[in-house]
Amino acid sequence: MAKLEYIWLDGYKPTQSLRSKTKIVKSFSGKVEDLDNWSFDGSSTEQAPGGSSDCILKPVYVVPDPQRKDGYLVMCEVLDSTGKPHESNGRALIEDDDNDFWFGFEQEYFLWDPATNKPLGFPAGGYPGPQGPYYCSVGANNAFGREIVEEHLDVCLEAGLNVEGINAEVAAGQWEFQIFSKGAKEAGDQIWIARYLLERIGEKYGVAVNWHCKPLGQLDWNGSGMHANFSNSLLRTANSKEKFEAVCEAFRPAVAECIAVYGADNDQRLTGKHETASIHDFSYGVSDRGASIRIPLYAVEHNWSGYLEDRRPNSAADPYKVAAVIIKTVKSANV
Repeated sequence: MAKLEYIWLDGYKPTQSLRSKTKIVKSFSGKVEDLDNWSFDGSSTEQAPGGSSDCILKPVYVVPDPQRKDGYLVMCEVLDSTGKPHESNGRALIEDDDNDFWFGFEQEYFLWDPATNKPLGFPAGGYPGPQGPYYCSVGANNAFGREIVEEHLDVCLEAGLNVEGINAEVAAGQWEFQIFSKGAKEAGDQIWIARYLLERIGEKYGVAVNWHCKPLGQLDWNGSGMHANFSNSLLRTANSKEKFEAVCEAFRPAVAECIAVYGADNDQRLTGKHETASIHDFSYGVSDRGASIRIPLYAVEHNWSGYLEDRRPNSAADPYKVAAVIIKTVKSANV
């Protein structure tokens, strides 16, 4: 018998949440093409009215579930009752059928103590010392929740997710993992499955995951982002400063379209402080972490060939929608 955990995104606004349910089958090959569509009650997830509540789950990506015997994690797109992509389905917006676009997402988050309603490492009656010693830290005075982070890394790797690294972040209780994929859809699939696994591990420890981009408000603490590193054949083989700048300039008229899908409450994070550009500006620069788009030194040192980093997407953004708008914008560049 195989346990198939069908995972999808609900219709809540402005930020979608993960949902899942288990299907038991006698046997399963491990291949996504051998999975059947399934249905769920969309009236309970803000995706359908009660009088016509069926929505369809279409499996699109599957990996082994390391935490379950004979288990698999099945990422699904949501279709409406006619079989068309549901309006909440950001994956269907991605125009990258040839996987020419490569994405590396840097997913930041806070481990959150429900008892204190503060991050791990924050005393119940106040705040820890100012940020500075927590970034890439070690030791019980500065690193909080490592047992959760290490378990999450192990299960992601066992599932076959392409995690390229983890680190403690600038604020106490804040961490990051990075995932890379050659193909925008799979990059989004892997981020969502990694988020799902982290949430599920947190259940065991009684620790929540706070994906909000600025959970500590306007106090002097960094927010959380999901920086999007991206490239396509044009960028990887550009050999041209002018081509890189043309791609960057293509994002200037698309600021509003990008910000609309870069995560809720991003005005709280994109203030021009704490390694961010202002939400009201657009800029790019070589090795500039205070710019909207950073041109990595790697690209300059490789004769202006490589990738770009959009630093504006926040930690709660949907990687599917982020990838979709980046792809659309890069394709619009006058190169």
